[in-house]
Amino acid sequence: MGALLALISSVTWGLADFLGGLASRRTRIVRVLPISYLSGAIVVTIFSIFLIPGNLNGDSYLYGFFAAFFGVPAIALLYVALRRGPMGIVSPITALMAGFVPVITGLLRGDQVSGIGYFGMALAALSVILVSQEQKSETTQRITMSTLLICVASGTLIGSYLTVLGLAPSDQGIWTSTIARWFGFIFVGAFFLIRLKSISKDEKSQPFPWTLAIVAGIFDASANGIYQVATQKGVLAIVAVLASLYPAATALLARYILNERLRVIQNIGVVLALAAAACLTMA
Repeated sequence: MGALLALISSVTWGLADFLGGLASRRTRIVRVLPISYLSGAIVVTIFSIFLIPGNLNGDSYLYGFFAAFFGVPAIALLYVALRRGPMGIVSPITALMAGFVPVITGLLRGDQVSGIGYFGMALAALSVILVSQEQKSETTQRITMSTLLICVASGTLIGSYLTVLGLAPSDQGIWTSTIARWFGFIFVGAFFLIRLKSISKDEKSQPFPWTLAIVAGIFDASANGIYQVATQKGVLAIVAVLASLYPAATALLARYILNERLRVIQNIGVVLALAAAACLTMA
């Protein structure tokens, strides 16, 4: 059951990333995040009360705070990367880094990793090298070194976020992810108010992608809740890396809806990234 829920969360995250990436290309991220965090917070609160009840206590707020501490900058950096680079490359890199953190945490806690797990880590490193190759064609979207570094930072923070959710007490239902969402809304809301003066009048008058921002937030928050339940049903390292397969959905949507074109060597890198994630599920 844990593995199935992890895969469901990965598909849901993939949809959220795609929609969030589209929204961030139409307006500044500082305007998108408060809306997406609020919509997601409302939905998962309803889920916590009526669908997946659990114990709401001090641990919920403690783990929720630290989850938001890692999660807010992770999502902000992810949206920056999705705006600056092709989704089919950005998502696999962030997913791989997100998968590494729970695996390392598991190793430090005494979990055993098989040979195929270490093989998956090697594939992951190779895939990052391939997808970051300089693009020569003028018709393809370029990924720069700065964007690559943003992907790595975002993925590391996402992995830390997933680890915190996975370590939360199992009797909480999805309250940790719910509290994290509300803390996140407070963080991004405060940042938005600080940066409000920097938003020009012309930008304020431009159409805001309300539907994209709201639906992206709902999918993202729902995926968080599903993932927390998955960690309660399965092993953290396995569940986290299965959840990191979300680039498959993002890449497919980007390929067939946005018609993103990648070089052959970058396509190989994307395939290796997904293969690495699959290998790591057996670590």
